[in-house]
Amino acid sequence: MAWNFALDRPVYAQLIEQMELSILSGQYPPGSRLPSVRDLSAEAGVNPNTMQRALAELERDGLISTQRTSGKFITEDTAMIEGIKQKLADDQIAKFLEKMKSLGYSPDEVIVLMQREEKGGN
Repeated sequence: MAWNFALDRPVYAQLIEQMELSILSGQYPPGSRLPSVRDLSAEAGVNPNTMQRALAELERDGLISTQRTSGKFITEDTAMIEGIKQKLADDQIAKFLEKMKSLGYSPDEVIVLMQREEKGGN
């Protein structure tokens, strides 16, 4: 996984988002075992405590669980994963539509622009 961090937000919050996206996209499939906190933090180039904080938040949200002596695992609840994925998509669409509205586009005009983009036109 390529780890990219912006300077304007806390690293642990960005770790949560990037790990969540990796789970939602299937990079970490349901039921799969995560690398150790130490391995993940080394890969991301962050302090293990920061990675642990991010993973604890994902565990509170139910996306991962800890099995004593076995490690951390992605939830097997595919309905929950799909629900979170749908909510994230809905949020992104709402932000996009709000931005397009602020540019003066109607929903119908946005659809035309998206169809044109899909066809590779300008």
